[in-house]
Amino acid sequence: MTRSLKIVVLAKQVPDTRNVGKDAMTEQGTVNRAALPAIFNPEDLHALELALRLKDNNPGTTINLLTMGPSRAADIVREGLFRGADGGVLLTDRKFAGADTLATSYAISCAINKLNPDLIIAGRQAIDGDTAQVGPQVAEKLGLPQITYAEEVLSYENNEITVRRRLEHGVETVKGKLPLVITVNASAPTCRPRNAKQLMKYKHAKTLSEINSQNNDYTEFCQSKDYLNITEWGANDIDGDEEQFGLKGSPTKVKKIENVVFQAKESKKLSEADPEIESLMKELIANHTIG
Repeated sequence: MTRSLKIVVLAKQVPDTRNVGKDAMTEQGTVNRAALPAIFNPEDLHALELALRLKDNNPGTTINLLTMGPSRAADIVREGLFRGADGGVLLTDRKFAGADTLATSYAISCAINKLNPDLIIAGRQAIDGDTAQVGPQVAEKLGLPQITYAEEVLSYENNEITVRRRLEHGVETVKGKLPLVITVNASAPTCRPRNAKQLMKYKHAKTLSEINSQNNDYTEFCQSKDYLNITEWGANDIDGDEEQFGLKGSPTKVKKIENVVFQAKESKKLSEADPEIESLMKELIANHTIG
């Protein structure tokens, strides 16, 4: 016996670090976000697809995206709506600024407590930090079981989900009872494209901050259509300890970042002759490049 699910998908807006150029780092060694386009974190898109497939197979299921960031991160919620999600929440507040994974997971867990979902699904990691810590930390803070490296949900019945995990040397099938946290691998199915009807319906969806920056006619237009209002929560809305938000709640301190660029200064041309290859091997071993 199955029932409809209330799913929250954790998603993040990240700089596109897959196309890093010479201007990607500032002189201070931090990411120059202005030089990189902001995108939907790739593995979070896989998580969204997993949620959408559960929705397809379980009528009445709802999906809400939850993201934390500046006002422009509302683009992530809109992107989810265009692909089939039902709503979303943007956590945005200066008090969240400078959060490491510990402070981020704390704020997100506070918001999830308020949303009270059956299932939380997230990408394995974000491409800007590559820590893979936020999903598991959220599960620990909520006291929920977790399934990591998920590739596919095989079944859902009797309040239990069966998941296939992709591991380094094979696959593993595991079961977990709801409520549950799942983090999703890049090997999971690619997210479906935008739906034209959803795009037309939600293209004017805005957060309160975005609505307030528009003219009165636009404000009245959004207020007349509830589905165009993206929920926006600050620190005061999620009933958390402000000492655990942002920089205050972040024990991780980055002391130095170096941008290392490898350049080829010397080159050698080798023939297929064994003595030349043997000579190169000895040289590489002598300077500890290999061996």
